[in-house]
Amino acid sequence: MSLIELLLLAAIWGASFLFMRVAAPELGPIALIALRVGIAAVLLAPVLRSAAARRQCRAKAWPLFVVGVTNSAIPFSLFAYSTLFVHAGLDSILNATTPLWAALIMAVGYKVVLDRQQVAGLLLGFVGVLALVWDTLDSGGAGVPLAVAAALLATLFYGFAANYSKRHLAGVQPLVIAFGSQAFAAFVLLPAAWVLWPSHAVTPLAWGCTVALGVVCTGFAYVLYFRLIARAGAAYAASVTLLIPIFGVLWGALFLGEPITPSMVVGGVIVLLGITLSSARSGWLEVLALQRRSTQAAPSTARPSADEDVS
Repeated sequence: MSLIELLLLAAIWGASFLFMRVAAPELGPIALIALRVGIAAVLLAPVLRSAAARRQCRAKAWPLFVVGVTNSAIPFSLFAYSTLFVHAGLDSILNATTPLWAALIMAVGYKVVLDRQQVAGLLLGFVGVLALVWDTLDSGGAGVPLAVAAALLATLFYGFAANYSKRHLAGVQPLVIAFGSQAFAAFVLLPAAWVLWPSHAVTPLAWGCTVALGVVCTGFAYVLYFRLIARAGAAYAASVTLLIPIFGVLWGALFLGEPITPSMVVGGVIVLLGITLSSARSGWLEVLALQRRSTQAAPSTARPSADEDVS
């Protein structure tokens, strides 16, 4: 049963890139993501029925704001922008580089010494990124390099948010983090969305994708994710990171006719091998669960060593 839920969760989060690819050209990245996080915040608001949850929201307002901005508002918008120029499948693979950035931030920002295997995994992962985007940058249009850079910058923000969450939101109820971060992300984005709201009519398909992003890919996915953590453990649930690109590429090919190129396959495999190698002895997948609890979906994190805790 846990395997079925894990695959369902990967399929849902992989579909988020498909939905953004369809809706972003019509609504624009900012308006789309403002609606996504706003819908998610409304769906998660019942958590505030608990007095303990309300106290945690007040006590951790600033960390929740930081996580909302760095793990939702900014990276979601960057990925929505990226889907204007590159395929959903490619973005889903780039999304999987989050653990590499999280590890790099841990090593550089927190002065944690990585062992040889971890360093080898990081280097291998970034080689995979180069292999992944080489053909795309060479054959794509004028907006492609900036779109790829936006996607990688989004995962850099995810990596920061993962480390920040571990240090500043330890002990906070997961759904409180989810609600608070989505609410603050909506608070930040809604004024800009009002200004940038499209003047043309939006098609029913784009509206449907927007609702799916907020309801299915965020609200329902959180419930499913936390249920999986309770049943199978945080590390098992966080392994969804390795499956999201498979579904992201699959949905893009099935519904949008996106090509699956050799560079995507080779680069994606190298990236995932790098993640697996670098996390095999470090326990980073467990820290990924904290990053997932802070909002989306995106992908894995690092911790200093098997024994060290920076909380």
